[in-house]
Amino acid sequence: MYRWLLCFRYLRTRYIALASIISVTLGVATLIVVNSVMAGFSAEMHERLHGLASDILIECHASGGMPDPEGHLEEIMKVCGDDVVGSSASVHVPAMLGIDFNGQLITRHVNFVGLDPKTYDDVSHFGRYLLHPENQSQVSFQLREDGFAPNREQFPSSGWGYRRARVAYERALAEEQARIDALRNPASSITAETTGPSETGPSLTISPPQIFEQNNEVAASEFDPAVEQFPGIILGISTSSSRMRDEDNNVRDHYYCRPGDDVRMMFPNASDNAKVVNQKFTVVDMYESGMSEYDSTFAFCRLDQLQEFRGMIDPASQVRSVTTIQLKLAAGADLNAVRDALRRRFPPNVYAYNIQTWRDMQGPLLAAVKLETTILNILLFLIIAVAGFGILATFFMIVVEKTRDIGTLKALGASGGGVMSIFLSYGLLLGFVGSGAGLIGGLVFVDHINEIATLIEKITGQEVFDPTVYYFTEIPTIIHPFTLVWVMAGAVGIAIFASVLPALRAARMHPVKALRFE
Repeated sequence: MYRWLLCFRYLRTRYIALASIISVTLGVATLIVVNSVMAGFSAEMHERLHGLASDILIECHASGGMPDPEGHLEEIMKVCGDDVVGSSASVHVPAMLGIDFNGQLITRHVNFVGLDPKTYDDVSHFGRYLLHPENQSQVSFQLREDGFAPNREQFPSSGWGYRRARVAYERALAEEQARIDALRNPASSITAETTGPSETGPSLTISPPQIFEQNNEVAASEFDPAVEQFPGIILGISTSSSRMRDEDNNVRDHYYCRPGDDVRMMFPNASDNAKVVNQKFTVVDMYESGMSEYDSTFAFCRLDQLQEFRGMIDPASQVRSVTTIQLKLAAGADLNAVRDALRRRFPPNVYAYNIQTWRDMQGPLLAAVKLETTILNILLFLIIAVAGFGILATFFMIVVEKTRDIGTLKALGASGGGVMSIFLSYGLLLGFVGSGAGLIGGLVFVDHINEIATLIEKITGQEVFDPTVYYFTEIPTIIHPFTLVWVMAGAVGIAIFASVLPALRAARMHPVKALRFE
């Protein structure tokens, strides 16, 4: 009992111990905050990366793609069995996107994906990243009337209402320009009257809106953009916009096109003698995942249309080809085991297939995040290690100052182990108090981290997370109980370890020499 009384007395009266407690507290709190933020970032990144890609991807590198995807899926089901709960076939092709913006042609290199709207959402979270609420529940490549991005204040008007208004404005502008040209040059007006009716003659009445595909058999004059659309396309939001600050330092998105506009896509066909396919599309929605790598490089259309444009349909058998098969596995299924089984069924020396899990595809990025977290933990643990050296110095001072007290205890019958346990218990209490205070402080900080970030921004005038770079609205945090346990255990362990040497010195003191100490 006397040991704990002495521990509490030393802890209460030694102000230098307060510095060690504060060091342990700051170290523990910092570790908890950093690990919570890194876990939040990592979890959100994993969710988005996994949501953009299915569990298993089978990619074909052949120019003509993978023929008979239905037959391949039957073989896959034989190999994987009940592990596969969803599948979807798609076509991926590099393409060049052309956007007409105020008379200027803006080009973007994109990965053009043809997908099946009925099955693609079964293997990914594609729908939840679309701007129109109806497309989030069921993807459609038909242009909606309106209602895009209801939670986004700056998003411009889009859909059929915008498209009709734009077409009417362009026609009125063309008629006005034609009238001005006729007044400036009457001869051209006479020529125009003798050549036949104007291009703005009777408009087509087509209801409901139709899809128009470019070909040599249909004249361009038969297409009325006010009531018809080209094949639908969904663009990554960063391919058609830029985020920057205005003169008032407010963050704004500037859109080069929006749902209802027409864009041009150029991509190679699937023949051995590759030629460029030049096709117009109508933007029907936008895709925003928050991952710039995807939002700035992806565009999507219907699978069957892209197969027709690229010539991926066998003219004799009408069998269609794809470039990618994506698989969704059941919860708890071993990704690596399924991948290895498929690789044995489709060996690379026979099939030009690349079979990967989503973790394989994002391996370098996931490894970099893990390495960064590990290094941060090591560096931050050094703060607690520094506190341990402070505890070591403090205890040596206490041993020197309390030499006569130690001699008295030994003279009264205290054993060396009993004296040693006093200082070990002192270290345990110091570590426990410091780590407990750090735990409470770290949890409170994490709980109010976004409010603290806002306060820091007001004080410094600098944004903690620049919204032109980061697409999340608040700092994500996740607290893992295991992290709290090992951080506290590590802090207490360092405090106890730092008290071992002073405790050994005190335990080995001779009582007579200790009592004679001046």
